[in-house]
Amino acid sequence: MPLDDLPEWLPAWCAEQLGAEPVGVVFERRSISAVFGLLLADGRDVVVKAREDDGRAESCVAAQILLAERGFPCARPLAPPVRVGELAVHAEESRPGGEVLHGDSPDVAARYAEVFARIMAELADVTVAPPLPNPRWARWDHTGSELWPPIAFLDERDQDAVPAYVVDTAERARKRLLAADLPCVLGHADFEAQNLRWRDGRVWAVHDWDSLAWQPEAALVGAACGTFASVTPPTLAPIESSAAFLAAYQALRRRFTAEEQEIAWAASLWPAVHNARWEALHGDPPVCCGAVRAQAAERLRRANA
Repeated sequence: MPLDDLPEWLPAWCAEQLGAEPVGVVFERRSISAVFGLLLADGRDVVVKAREDDGRAESCVAAQILLAERGFPCARPLAPPVRVGELAVHAEESRPGGEVLHGDSPDVAARYAEVFARIMAELADVTVAPPLPNPRWARWDHTGSELWPPIAFLDERDQDAVPAYVVDTAERARKRLLAADLPCVLGHADFEAQNLRWRDGRVWAVHDWDSLAWQPEAALVGAACGTFASVTPPTLAPIESSAAFLAAYQALRRRFTAEEQEIAWAASLWPAVHNARWEALHGDPPVCCGAVRAQAAERLRRANA
């Protein structure tokens, strides 16, 4: 990407916040946020992230700073987020290298569960304002009157395209989740293989701290046990692998109550039904739709939903 194609505000922002302007672009990615890997004039490699300012960024970055200072394998933010127009913008050190750990077997699930248990242990004593609203794919706890959280660019599409079994699964899972009265904690809500890197058999970097959430521990762990194997496109892990994830997590952290077990299984379905709805509304290949069709009955049974 040529320097001239960077957003107009970005060079001046780098000069003001980081003390040097960009002289090269290493990479550029856009999805929910815009992410720029930059080489600065003073020789530093940095990553600048800009996303719609929904009030979450300050807490997410503050938590990431604390974890990085403790030596947790994540990029160290260089400054708190700064508002630029409608965007919240922050920069962090580049942490390149490592590989994606592919696979969805029970053994791979247990390795991911160990990392998630470490994340939850590190976040347990981090005190920040709850990063609300929760990320849209995890927002089963929204306060609206409809099944799905308000997402304008999805809501404006023809909802009849969403299969009835996806809607039914979402309704039953959400009803079970909302029936629980469990305390909320801070946790990572986008725990996918594509957001982690491994080196020499150990986790090297956990990315996407913009996706912290404030939900019951069992719900966070349950979502992770379903999403851990996802790259692109996202998918739903096999049931036996989700079970292995849950068992490994509890062995490292604590044993869940019967209710928490059910909440974990209900939460394991929510990212998948969100993604299945996305697929249907965009006409994408039915990866999550197929997984939901195949696995929903058993996951809902385990959730007592």
